[in-house]
Amino acid sequence: MATSVIGRGEGAERYSARGSMMFFKALARDDDGDLSLMERTLPPGGRRPPAHRHTNCSEAYFVLDGLVSVTIEGEELTVGPEGFVLVPRGTAHTFGNAGESEARLLVIHAPAMDAYFAGLHDLWNRDEPPSPDEERSLMARFGMETL
Repeated sequence: MATSVIGRGEGAERYSARGSMMFFKALARDDDGDLSLMERTLPPGGRRPPAHRHTNCSEAYFVLDGLVSVTIEGEELTVGPEGFVLVPRGTAHTFGNAGESEARLLVIHAPAMDAYFAGLHDLWNRDEPPSPDEERSLMARFGMETL
């Protein structure tokens, strides 16, 4: 991959699910799967992912705009601009918008998880939203245990 600058709201891949837009800045194909990085928007009142833990990667959030609610092992945290949260592998978590306007954050997965989000995009961009079982099945395929 050639070095490039990717601006706000841009990405090598663009996905959407649960009302959220995801602009991938780094993909598994760019770095032998070491990490993926996305800029993600969270709409106010949007649906949260089911509480889960990753068995195969760590996840981190850096909030750019708005307020993000992150629940880690049952503890609710509210994170504002320039706040950072690390979710180590095996840690129960979920997240969503905690404010009344759109939130925007960077999400890092190490190793990369962009293939999961491509599948999530496919599920959420059909004629009917996915069933909870379909979403849990996709999560399980990518090493995520729902709680």
